[in-house]
Amino acid sequence: MTHPAFRFGPALLFCPADRPDRFAKAAERADAVILDLEDAVADDAKHSARVALLTTTIDPERVIVRVNPASSPHLDDDLAMLAQTPYRTVMLAKCEGTADLVGLADYEVIALCETARGVLAAGEIADLPNVSALMWGAEDLVASLGGSSSRFDDGRYRDVARHARSQVRLATAANGIAAIDAVHLDIGDVDGLRAEVDDAAALGFAATACIHPSQVAIVREGYRPEPERLEWARAVLDAAAASEAGVFAFRGVMVDAPVLRQAEAIIRRAG
Repeated sequence: MTHPAFRFGPALLFCPADRPDRFAKAAERADAVILDLEDAVADDAKHSARVALLTTTIDPERVIVRVNPASSPHLDDDLAMLAQTPYRTVMLAKCEGTADLVGLADYEVIALCETARGVLAAGEIADLPNVSALMWGAEDLVASLGGSSSRFDDGRYRDVARHARSQVRLATAANGIAAIDAVHLDIGDVDGLRAEVDDAAALGFAATACIHPSQVAIVREGYRPEPERLEWARAVLDAAAASEAGVFAFRGVMVDAPVLRQAEAIIRRAG
């Protein structure tokens, strides 16, 4: 099955859809901007946020619009507005199954699996042909469990959040689509964000969502391969192209197909 190619860079920046004065600046600072009609906008401001999207246009190739959940009374109005704009990439909040995507066939969809139902349905959602990526979210997930905190006091995710992250990553890999890592809410915790981004890049996530412009540079740095790793990846792929063997030695290490796929991933991150 062919899915839309995930075409955005690694740093995706959320911007409230009722703040059109910030749209262009957010798009300039990040690889793509997520114009948020859901959590960032109060119910009584939803209409004005839709009007802002209609009247303030930025490059649609660098815009994702987060719409309200299928279970909410707001999605129909969101989609009626979107049909009048050039934006065709939608992030569906709190996606809980394939039925939630009915009505979104004309859009490239990034499904946000951030509830217990959504995480358990991640594989089926990722299989839909117009889905290009899944993102997971910790805070709504824990709320859906009746819990109160996604992290331990030292900043580490609790096991259920780590499981959800892994479930979403496995579902995306199994279906050949991209995975987006969750936001890091503690803006001042630069070291914590850097560690999570490094881990996300090592596990093949395509991007990390940001809630503040100061996080963008850290995310980009984390996804950019170190020069020595990039040199190794290019060299080992060149050696593979010149070798007739399926398995060969390179710089004292045995190289096989999984190692070559890892090298290809490093090249993609550099690009």
